[in-house]
Amino acid sequence: MIRFASFPALLALALTMGTARVCAADAGHDLEQRVLACTGCHGAEGRAAADGYYPRIAGKPAGYLYNQLLNFRDGRRQYPLMTGLLQTLSDDYLREMASHFAALELPYPPPARAAQKPAVLARGEALVRHGDAARDIPACESCHGSALTGVAPAIPGLLGLPRDYLAAQLAGWKSGIRQAHAPDCMAQIARSLSADDIQALAHWLSSQPVAQGGKPVARLDKPLPIRCGGVPEDAR
Repeated sequence: MIRFASFPALLALALTMGTARVCAADAGHDLEQRVLACTGCHGAEGRAAADGYYPRIAGKPAGYLYNQLLNFRDGRRQYPLMTGLLQTLSDDYLREMASHFAALELPYPPPARAAQKPAVLARGEALVRHGDAARDIPACESCHGSALTGVAPAIPGLLGLPRDYLAAQLAGWKSGIRQAHAPDCMAQIARSLSADDIQALAHWLSSQPVAQGGKPVARLDKPLPIRCGGVPEDAR
């Protein structure tokens, strides 16, 4: 279930956003001031908040972050706080924000302890490593890399993310709440996942340590198994 922030949290965010706008006016092009509104939900320096929902954005590939900012601004992803924050910002401004967070190299905390039966975790790992050919579900690692840290410039890592966030995003793609540039590969995959599959993936991924500092690899060894609209042609 997708959880929304409490009223005090929303109020704090509103105040943070107001402060950030004032600082932006004073600081001109100082991005560290301009992105303060982002850290109100995503945690200090984009490391991820402790509430178990908002994702880490520090160190994610710049192309991926930029695409998500566009998706929120242009209505492909639905979250009023993000849409309200971004709706007046230009493509260039969003690209600067994405580059800022992508350049941050910050340590990851230890993973969450797995709180599921071994069979559930085994199912999650099987989907990640091997997929399910009978249902046209490719392995997660065939797109996100064998270390699951993503691929530059546009494919995100899957580790170091809260379980609730992972489950909510997969469910959002499955239901059509979350969308991406066509062809929307993740929506196609998520529609083939069962509710149990989604929970298994979320529990397994959130319980794994982050390899190689979380840095995305330069490219995959093989072409993507499915076309993805948000990934540049030369990176497929």
